[in-house]
Amino acid sequence: MSAAISFLHGRVSIDPEICNGKPTIRGKRITVQTVLEYLAAGDSEAEILSQYPSLEAEDIKACLTCAARLMNDRYELSRVA
Repeated sequence: MSAAISFLHGRVSIDPEICNGKPTIRGKRITVQTVLEYLAAGDSEAEILSQYPSLEAEDIKACLTCAARLMNDRYELSRVA
């Protein structure tokens, strides 16, 4: 039984049984990380939507929102050695 959760109006979901628990778009096997990497490489929204016809423009916006929210957290670094 899967313990999937979704957020950002159901656009982003996390399911331990899909893509090793990485955040995905609407439970598909397309990770938020993949979309962000395409954007970082300079691909346009139109190019990404062409590569992944099952995606919608709102999915790409949800990926950006997800990344922005992660950057809103406070992180502390610890020395290991």
